Amino acid sequence: MRLLKSLFMPHARHRHFALLDANGHCLAFKECCLPPVGEGWVEVAEIRLSWMHRPLPASARVSPQVMHAHTRHALAS
Repeated sequence: MRLLKSLFMPHARHRHFALLDANGHCLAFKECCLPPVGEGWVEVAEIRLSWMHRPLPASARVSPQVMHAHTRHALAS
């Protein structure tokens, strides 16, 4: 039953994050659904091990997503 349920339930998309030091050098990577807690984490489009201990390229960063509130209008009677 659990397998059947998992086929139809939406799955949270994993996102990629890089931990940067004060100089902008990449110290670690993390793949998770929610942003990691703590200072220095930035979202990146992908994880590349060649970025370790080097400055993170500006093109690697993902721009923050803006959440828009859905407004509901009451129907006139």
